[in-house]
Amino acid sequence: MSLAKAVGTTFGTYMIADYLSNYLQHPTQSMDYGFLNGLIGREIDTKWWGTRTEHIVGVAACLAVTDHASQAMFEKVMKKPLCFAKSPATFVAHTFFFIFTGVTAYCGIDAALNPAHEGKRMEAFKGETYNSYVGTNTAWFEPYVPVAVAKVAGTAAGNSWIGGSLLPATLAYATVKGVGWTDWGNKGLNDHEMKLNGLLKK
Repeated sequence: MSLAKAVGTTFGTYMIADYLSNYLQHPTQSMDYGFLNGLIGREIDTKWWGTRTEHIVGVAACLAVTDHASQAMFEKVMKKPLCFAKSPATFVAHTFFFIFTGVTAYCGIDAALNPAHEGKRMEAFKGETYNSYVGTNTAWFEPYVPVAVAKVAGTAAGNSWIGGSLLPATLAYATVKGVGWTDWGNKGLNDHEMKLNGLLKK
């Protein structure tokens, strides 16, 4: 598989994982998907900035790049393919590194370009970087998920796209966002989501 195709596949997987993680974090809440709200009968506030769609696309793009870049870096240093079964500690280090750098890169881009951060961009970046660090520390388990799936449902399931890639990423997204940004239930919602869920004080 070419590098471009591999990064593209990872990008798609991470977008789906982020979307699915919203159901784990907010099972009964309506989410703000910006310009896509119109397709599901929800009111549109802002079309892109500060919406779940911005997060889904932006974070997945950054993580897809840092994931493959980190793998290449570790493999260059180790002079062998990065494999969790053979080098679990190194793989966990890779997991922390690529998630933290990827999410922080997204936070930097959002802080620099999102109109809502005008006048406080550095403050926003510092705060989001801290949240990224806190959340990333919860994702240590991600490489173990395919192993657990294989033990429960068989090797083929653990090596499949769903059991070996999508499920681990979905769970990691949920813990990183949930713990790092206190994004659970009625917490972590933007103003429009508060409105959509009838939570704004009148």
